[in-house]
Amino acid sequence: MHVTADSERSRYGAEPELRLVLCALDEPLAAAWNSIAYGREGISVHHGSVLDTHVDAVVSPANSYGWMRGGIDAAYASAFPDVEQQVRSAVLAYHGGELPVGEALLVPTGCRVPAWLISAPTMREPGETLPGDTVHPYLAARAMLRLWSGAVLDNGTPVRHVVRSIALPGLGTGVGGAAPELCAKQTAAAWDEVFARVDTA
Repeated sequence: MHVTADSERSRYGAEPELRLVLCALDEPLAAAWNSIAYGREGISVHHGSVLDTHVDAVVSPANSYGWMRGGIDAAYASAFPDVEQQVRSAVLAYHGGELPVGEALLVPTGCRVPAWLISAPTMREPGETLPGDTVHPYLAARAMLRLWSGAVLDNGTPVRHVVRSIALPGLGTGVGGAAPELCAKQTAAAWDEVFARVDTA
């Protein structure tokens, strides 16, 4: 079963009944995540691996072709042996072989926990270095959050009913080289946009 943002049913403005866990292995990203978690209900920070969290879904900030050979994606591919093929098959079936930055899709991991993986590319090509003024973290975060809040499974069940918690690593902060502060600010902007948060001063 594959779900893409194309199956979205908008619920912008709805209060999120969801839990987003921002994950960081290093102190700079953890500090950046903490700076945006404050005042945003539903967001918490985990200083450690995404794979150490007990969540329904994890996010792969991979490339547009679904290759999962480096960074956190290599860890996912090792932990979930079939997930790379699931992602690549979904990218081919729903997006003609290339999932653009700014789109996201959901595939099963084949494991009980986490049961799902959201592919939200931060770069087109594997190993791409992002420019200093990139907006790709924002686009990836927004795509993931829109899918989470509004998409439906093949059987019509809203994704948010089966995915109540998501673990998110840095978006473009590894191979992509995006600054942790930029990633955090853009992720916060995406959260505020999708969930219409106006009380986060």
